[in-house]
Formats: sequence, structure tokens, C-alpha cells
Amino acid sequence: MCIDTRPANERLANVMPSLRQLLTAHPVALLLDSASARTQVGLLSRDPREAQRWFSSDDEAGVALFAGAESLLAESGRRIADVRVFLYCEGPGSVLGIRTAAVALRTWRVLNPAPVFAYRSLDLVAHALSDPTVSVIADARRDSWHAARIGEPLRRVPTAELRGALAMPEHFRHWTPLPESVRRTPYDVSELLPALPDAELFRPTEEPDAFLHDEPSYATWTPQVHQAGAGGNKSVALQQPSQAATSVGARASASTSPTLSP
Repeated sequence: MCIDTRPANERLANVMPSLRQLLTAHPVALLLDSASARTQVGLLSRDPREAQRWFSSDDEAGVALFAGAESLLAESGRRIADVRVFLYCEGPGSVLGIRTAAVALRTWRVLNPAPVFAYRSLDLVAHALSDPTVSVIADARRDSWHAARIGEPLRRVPTAELRGALAMPEHFRHWTPLPESVRRTPYDVSELLPALPDAELFRPTEEPDAFLHDEPSYATWTPQVHQAGAGGNKSVALQQPSQAATSVGARASASTSPTLSP
């Protein structure tokens, strides 16, 4: 019999592990979910004698994420250095909230380079509903919707093309008017995730960020120096943007952010 002796991080690098697999490999997990207007933080342990700890708040993500992590770690007598794996929701949802969580993770990983695994909000709800006829949706702007069904890849669908039963998680903001047939469904991660211990929801990531169907494109401007005129002065003009656009992943930034002691 061949036994895989690689470290847990390497064994899980090319698969979509479940919560049970992650906690088996990493005894303490810190979870951040700021995809909705209600920020949720969890401190999870594989020790069955220890209760899973959860925190939720309707404060803005920049406050609630740090307050929740600090509170849960203090309750358990742990520090950020004791976390063995970070879990976070990459969306769809509030891009600002998710990128705030990503900034927190990148900051904490300077102190504690634990692995990071991402999950998607709509996939979590679709697995919880366990109904392949229901599309779980969230606003994607521009009169379109993110749509997920269990067993199918996430799609971006124009409002006019939405069909069948529709469900939208609670506390998710929307700018496009809701379709008439949509029903609200709970988005309480403390209930949804523990009920799905074997669902393959997570993927490893080295660069936490918000999920986007398409990376934003930015036009490039090239400075052009004009020759000296009659007055002997040179001028610099901006050339019109080239047809080639540079595609980059937008990154959240913050001048200051609360930190937890290592």
C-alpha cells in the first residue's frame, strides 16, 4: 500500500477539499465571510470537545472583521499565530467587504503564513438547498446576476434570461430590481457550513481577493513630447489610449488597519 507522506498543505493543493478534510489537516481554522451586509467570523476546531465559535455583526466589514477575530481568539485563549488555516468567502457579494477580508488575510499572513482556502457564497447556499432546479442568485450589476446551481459552474446571466426557481441569500445587497419569482433564503454560515462537512466547497489560493467573472481592463496613456516651438518651450501631451488594454486584478488598499498580536 502506498502512503502519501506529503505535508497536508501539498496534499490539498490540487483538490477542492471539504470542511472535514481541512480541519483534519489543520486543527484550528479562522473563517471570514463579508460577502453580505452581515459580516460573519468563525473560529473552528477539529477537537470535538471544543465548541465552534461564531461572531456576526451588521457593522461595516472594516470594523466587524477585526472585532470578530479578536473576540473569538480571546474567548478561546488563542492568538493569530495559533491559527493553522484561513478560510474566507471570495464572493459573489460585496466586493468592498470581500477585499477588506483579503487585506486582513494578507496582513495576518505576514505574522502567520498559514494556508488560505476560499469558498463561494452561492455554491454554499446551492449545496445547502440541494435542489438542482433552483438557481441561487446575487446581483452582478448592469442588469445581470451571478447564478449558481448545485453541480454546475457559476454563471453570469442577464435578467431577461433568468428562468425557473430562484433564490437569493438574505443580507445580500442588490441594485437591479429583484425578479418577481425570487425568494429569500437564509445566509447564516454558522448553520450552513457545519451542516455540509463533506461538501467539496474550498479551493486553495495564495493571493486572497474578490471573485470576478472578468478582470477589469484599464486603458494605458503614453506621454508624448512635442518639439520646441517658436518660443523654445517643449510641451508634454497625453496620447490617446491605445487599443491594447492592460488587464489587472484590482486590489483593495488601506492606509491603516487594525492588527492582532501575533
